[in-house]
Parts: sequence; C-alpha cells; structure tokens
Amino acid sequence: MADEKKPIKITPVEGGEPESSTTETRAWAPTAESKTKARNYRILAILAWVAAIGFEIGAILLLRKPPISTGWLIGLIVADLAFAVVGNLVWKQANRLDPASEKDKTRFFLQNQLGVIISVIAFLPLVILIFTNKDLSGKQKGLVGSIAVIALLIAGATGIDLNPPSQEQYAEQTQQVQDLMGGVNHVYWTKSGKSYHLYQDCSYINSDRTNEIFEGTVAQARELKNITDLCDRCERRAMKEKGSTVPETTEPESVPTQ
Repeated sequence: MADEKKPIKITPVEGGEPESSTTETRAWAPTAESKTKARNYRILAILAWVAAIGFEIGAILLLRKPPISTGWLIGLIVADLAFAVVGNLVWKQANRLDPASEKDKTRFFLQNQLGVIISVIAFLPLVILIFTNKDLSGKQKGLVGSIAVIALLIAGATGIDLNPPSQEQYAEQTQQVQDLMGGVNHVYWTKSGKSYHLYQDCSYINSDRTNEIFEGTVAQARELKNITDLCDRCERRAMKEKGSTVPETTEPESVPTQ
C-alpha cells in the first residue's frame, strides 16, 4: 500500500489576508504596521552603528597609548564588526518593510547603501592608522591590520544591497499578481524558496519535501524572505486560465524547486 502524502501546514502571515483591488496601477505604500516596524528597526540599526563607531574610537585611542595590547585591539575590532553587521542587516530589513522611491535617486542610493558607507566609516580610518602607526611592530601590523581589513570587507559585504527594494518595484510586482489573479494580491512561499507562487498546490512547493507553506502579500514575501521572483509555472498556469498567450520557456518541468 502506497504511503499517503503527509499534510502540509499552511501558515498565513499576520496581516496577509487576500487583498482585493481594481486592475488600475496604483502607487505602493507600506502599511502602518510595516512603517512602525521599519522605524523601530532603523532606530536599532543606528544604535548598533553608533556602538560600532564607538568601538572604533576605542581602538584608535588604544593605538595612541603604547605599549599597545594586541589582544585588546583585536577584541575592539571584533566588537566593531559585530555591531556593524547587526546594524547593516537590521537596516536592510527596515528597507524591505518601507522601501524608498526610485524617483529620488540620491535618497534611494543613500538609504539602500547606507550600510556600506557606515562600514567604511567604522573601519577605514582604523585600518589606515594601524598600518601607519609607528608604535606597532611589523608582526603586529600584519596580524591586526589583516584582521581589520577582513572586518572591513565583511561589514561592507553585509551592508551593500545589490538588489535594493523600491516602491516602484513593489507596485509593479503587486500589479502583476493582481492582473493574473483577478485583482487579488495573495501569494505563497516556503522558508527556503526563491520564488513566490500563485497557487498553494503548485508542484514546486507542494511536494514531499515541503513541511510548511506561508501565505501573504507580495510585499510580505519580500519583507520576510526577500523573495522577488514570481514562479514561472504559476504564471503560465494563471495566463492559461485567463486565456492569455503563454510565454515559451525552457524551464525543466521535471525538476521542482521551491
């Protein structure tokens, strides 16, 4: 007797009930709850960045008081890195909740790449002072300087956003889903998924490997998991049900991905 397929848990995201809308394109705006969360995240990020720069200042002061303790210097650099990374990640989460508009290019750039800017401020002066410090031996400079450079690169990598969210992007993606689903903004995704889906029975997510499927809005899929892509299979199915022309694809149908 064949084993019955295990039931999959469907978890609605808070505030993610289906939204009805006309098919007119509208500007996207975050909910009041999302704006509040974004504000709190940004405050937390700023506090973490201030702490990171504080540890940098501590390391700089340590460099001016020989003999210089290598252990203490490394400890301050590590603490600097930890707070910088936390600030960067929390700031990017805030941007997903309340993205900037692409219309203001300066603000859009600064808001989305602020983590990189702060990372440079939190490490570059320290790196320069380490390598130019006359009280550090060559061995100390090599060790501590290398750690500081690596910390700078790690912080910068966590601060940069190569695919920053925008209000226009959210509006376009939401409109695409509404056009396909009769005005309803409602999608599904999984914890490890890279795409959001229009149907909870899509074979890409409704499989033996799936334990839980989340449902909510397009914006929530981006906010919670940074998912930006619509499942090609769901898109073709929706277009077929609408009687629209289905785009050609070379996607392998036999290899499901979430």
